[in-house]
Amino acid sequence: MSIFQSMNTSASGLTSQRLRMDLVSSNLANAQTTRATQNADGEFEPYRRKMVTFGTEQPSFKQMLKNAEGANDSGGGVRATGIVEDQTPFELVYNPEHPDADEDGYVEMPNVDPLKEMVDMMSASRSYEANVTAFNASKGMLMKALEIGRN
Repeated sequence: MSIFQSMNTSASGLTSQRLRMDLVSSNLANAQTTRATQNADGEFEPYRRKMVTFGTEQPSFKQMLKNAEGANDSGGGVRATGIVEDQTPFELVYNPEHPDADEDGYVEMPNVDPLKEMVDMMSASRSYEANVTAFNASKGMLMKALEIGRN
């Protein structure tokens, strides 16, 4: 295992959690957006909540060969595999004065739940902090190893 592998793993976690926080911020910013995209009929639709999916980093062919030779250089990192839109139905709110209201006075609102987004933001923030702590611990161990080598 490379001496920097733990730092690389923590760095991939930091990058992934930052993307997650960016998506949550985008969801919160668009929680009231009723005209975000056009559908196939040319009509505007409300904003759809976006979520990130994660997967493990796949080792390269070279790394797989090292593993087969017993070098045991396991990856262990995480990466974003995609951004998906939440397909839950839009919420109908009665507001006949709204410019996007239908003939019955209902407006389709985005499927963004601010409470759910804040919980997701807190979870991403805690994961980010945990990765920073792991990164700093790895850095501290490497610095101590260098000090030992000097003495």
